[in-house]
Amino acid sequence: MTKADILMPYKMLPFVQEQLEKDFTVHRLFDADDPDAVLRAQGAKIKGVALGFGPFGPNQLKHLPNAEIVAGFGVGYDHVDVAACLEAKVTVTHTPNVLNDEVADTAIGLLIMTVRELGQAEQWVRRGEWAAGRPYPLTQATLQGRTLGIFGLGRIGKAIAKRAEAFGLTVHYHGRTKQDEVPYPYHATLTGLAEACDTLMVVAPGGTATHHAVNGQVLKALGPNGVVINVGRGSVIDEAALTKALEDGTIYGAGLDVFEDEPNVPPALLALPRVTVLPHVGSASQATRNAMGQLVVDNLKNWFGTGAPLTPVPEMSGI
Repeated sequence: MTKADILMPYKMLPFVQEQLEKDFTVHRLFDADDPDAVLRAQGAKIKGVALGFGPFGPNQLKHLPNAEIVAGFGVGYDHVDVAACLEAKVTVTHTPNVLNDEVADTAIGLLIMTVRELGQAEQWVRRGEWAAGRPYPLTQATLQGRTLGIFGLGRIGKAIAKRAEAFGLTVHYHGRTKQDEVPYPYHATLTGLAEACDTLMVVAPGGTATHHAVNGQVLKALGPNGVVINVGRGSVIDEAALTKALEDGTIYGAGLDVFEDEPNVPPALLALPRVTVLPHVGSASQATRNAMGQLVVDNLKNWFGTGAPLTPVPEMSGI
């Protein structure tokens, strides 16, 4: 049986690469001295794409006239031009569900770190301040009695809400539509959610619909005791507005795992005392990344074995 040709534009986990190379003829674009030359020479053979972290759209599709599927790594897929893939009748898949718990755990951990300044307190110990007889200052914020507003109550958002309830937090939410089966209060606008809460958890996906949705108006509505946590996409928050709100006390603090221009973090944010930052590690445990990688492999194998994807992105219902 002839192996289907698969394009791998970006480096992926070794065990993913090894599995794909057993079942497919893999063209590793990231190893090529001249990627464009590879696309010109081999593009017509390519039937599928194993997509790691990196953009994919018309610039690649124009070289792949016979592509059938793009199997993406990650639950978010704003780096993929889904509209262009739809037009080319190319199915797009992602890796939902297998990372829900890991990201939710990170989100709650980041919230606690931010409110109680645990990262800053650790550095206090490492600098020798405690040993020198200087106890860390009492934190002016607490998790107790907070109301958590979740922006994006999807699979991950619901997992975060469940954990937040266990910590005694009251949960509200905002999204594109009200979910009748959800017990939490719904707010039709993001500003309305911020007005009702003092803690805003951003789990929304990236893209034009959510670009800078968390702006100066939303931050003002959150108030001076407000804390913003972002484990969604960096583009959802207007970082300039966030920096200003933190500098002038419009809100209290922020915990950020994602940024607009990763891996670059604005120096003004890093200089602020009540900001906790992480290097986009929401799902970054070996176990979870392995599960995500396996789903990439399984989507490709199932497609070429049965003609059906396992986890297509929602937009694919019309293909």
